[in-house]
Amino acid sequence: MMRTRPLKVALLGCGVVGSEVARIMTTHADDLAARIGAPVELAGVAVRRPSKVREGIDPALITTDATALVKRGDIDVVIEVIGGIEPARTLITTAFEHGASVVSANKALLAEDGAALHAAAEQHGRDLYYEAAVAGAIPLVRPLRESLAGDKVNRVLGIVNGTTNFILDKMDTSGAGYSEALDEATALGYAEADPTADVEGFDAAAKAAILAGIAFHTRVRIGDVHREGITEVTAADIASARRMGCTVKLLAICERAADGRSVTARVHPAMIPLSHPLASVREAYNAVFVEAEAAGQLMFYGPGAGGSPTASAVLGDLVAVCRNKLNEATGPGESAYTRLPVSPMGDVVTRYHISLDVADKPGVLAQVATVFAEKGVSIDTVRQQGKDGEASLVVVTHRASDAALSATVEALRKLDTVRGVASIMRVEGE
Repeated sequence: MMRTRPLKVALLGCGVVGSEVARIMTTHADDLAARIGAPVELAGVAVRRPSKVREGIDPALITTDATALVKRGDIDVVIEVIGGIEPARTLITTAFEHGASVVSANKALLAEDGAALHAAAEQHGRDLYYEAAVAGAIPLVRPLRESLAGDKVNRVLGIVNGTTNFILDKMDTSGAGYSEALDEATALGYAEADPTADVEGFDAAAKAAILAGIAFHTRVRIGDVHREGITEVTAADIASARRMGCTVKLLAICERAADGRSVTARVHPAMIPLSHPLASVREAYNAVFVEAEAAGQLMFYGPGAGGSPTASAVLGDLVAVCRNKLNEATGPGESAYTRLPVSPMGDVVTRYHISLDVADKPGVLAQVATVFAEKGVSIDTVRQQGKDGEASLVVVTHRASDAALSATVEALRKLDTVRGVASIMRVEGE
């Protein structure tokens, strides 16, 4: 039997995502009511610019006082899509204090202060759901914390930022340089006017922190995630990858140590073989591999950003939270019982592709090889090209720690025959 009294929803933010959430709530109202078991009513929309015309939204619902909206007491669910740390953090905790559960798409806040938000939700017996914070429409948070709750996840590897994937894909397929590809991404609306959060890896690092925390049942903050962006990736790097039968992707990698005593979380560009499924992820799409002991390899693929895909994830959480409300229950909260430490990047072991500018004369290769041997880094392949007294030397290593590779590069820079280190890139996905 359907309850006739509607569940009241407050929407914080009415930009690209928020306006789409409001539209779907209105146009699909009957379907949502049938799935939940009660109608849902948009009870208020907090915005910064009330004069802006918002089609399909009753102007009477618009307010600039978000605090008063979440304090009303009759609000059942608050949807937060304003982003940033403040005032979002205060608004969410205030919502819990006044009886509302929260659905959020705020990756930056969750990666920075997720533990405190979960604690506040638990204290007040409310839900905190955030599927939309990680990969847009791709169901990822719920499978990790519910479907795989009985399994042991060992690794999460994926492309979680559509802007950078679009840029790298264009550099690979068209031969464009970084700046040209970024300009195209901006023109098409894939990149913001200030693309720093995307191209410097902050967006992906926040998502990696959230995924690592859920996957490994431990607390991982954005500051624990090693972060490198794509601004230093060159057309020459892309060409080198192609010669190796690889492509370059910005990867988020979360791993449990082999001994199970620690975890690592990192975001950086990497070469991956063209045979790897992630290599075929094109344009602004996202894809994530999850490796679990019993389930094996699982792949999640789809649009990772945009108004409609993100709104889809928000509405999915809204349905779940409303169902919980009707059943006087709450869904899964934070699971951080393992309390595993996050190892530094220096402990991470992987392969490396190093491009050196060297003097074109006998003995250079022997000198370089000696340095690698002295630092305990084994060489897999070497390729040398020379002309007019100058040469490029490309070395691909076997697996080595980041610390050992850093020591090797420092020693290489001291050789008279090494003019400079053109690029260093990790090789993943073997």
